Amino acid sequence: MRLGVLDIGSNTVHLLIADVHPGGRPLATTSTRTVLRLMRYLEPDGAISEAGVVALVDAVARAREVAESENVAELLATATSAVREATNGDDVISRIESALGQELQVLGGESEARFTFLAVRRWFGWSAGQILLFDIGGGSLEVAAGADELPDVAASVPLGAGRMTVEFLAEDPPGEDAVEVLRDHARATLAPVAELMVDQPAPHHVVGSSKAIRSLAKLAGYPVPGWNGADRMLLPRGALGSWIPRLARLPASARQELPGITADRTFQIVAGAVVLHTAMTVLDVDELEVSPWALREGVLLRYIESLSWSAPGV
Repeated sequence: MRLGVLDIGSNTVHLLIADVHPGGRPLATTSTRTVLRLMRYLEPDGAISEAGVVALVDAVARAREVAESENVAELLATATSAVREATNGDDVISRIESALGQELQVLGGESEARFTFLAVRRWFGWSAGQILLFDIGGGSLEVAAGADELPDVAASVPLGAGRMTVEFLAEDPPGEDAVEVLRDHARATLAPVAELMVDQPAPHHVVGSSKAIRSLAKLAGYPVPGWNGADRMLLPRGALGSWIPRLARLPASARQELPGITADRTFQIVAGAVVLHTAMTVLDVDELEVSPWALREGVLLRYIESLSWSAPGV
């Protein structure tokens, strides 16, 4: 069976198509995305501007066309924080659903964290034990922890890389003073998350699962051999912290020349680095490991699980 997951996020509209069967691992066939950076379309009242809605609807329509051309049997369409929190969100959702020809599942922040945690758990396996997860999107940061397939605790805070760039690092380059203001804001916002996590056991694995974290790991991290022959990427907090002043002094046009920093991430990477470094500091994490699987894979895995339980003979 061929499934598609359409992830309408704060930074991109990303379509993942995979062949699946009950009890099996999803085999990705197509991955295509449109970079939107919706945070730049936010009006002062928190609404997504008409230009932003048109760009979003166009991207969704193109993704639907790709899904149809790839003979996707079912498209699982989700939206995250940018759509969820927009003051004109109901109208935006209605227009997206018209372009899709189906309903849109709008995920709350904790649901994002739970789907992503499921994907990370399946990737690392049960032997990974207690996992602490960080996932940075364009609009929010998700943190989750637990030893099972679903986290024991999960939180979502509005510290996404796009949102923080617009609110705190709008100048190019932003400079170190602006970085310190963002760092203080992130530390205060993360204080309740630290309280939520205080009773959790020490993690056996600390994992980062977003594109922003993968980019930062390519910049400041290092590979180590993995159990399946593929390298794993590790990102030390100290190395990440040493890059932040340099990133803050570079204009966006120069950042994309750095290892791992793609053109679509160059504007947001400073904020992403500051938020991640602050989260690692507040939660006393020295190093994290990067997961290739994240929200889209979690949505797929949950759907495959429902197929498994409804299959004949189960």
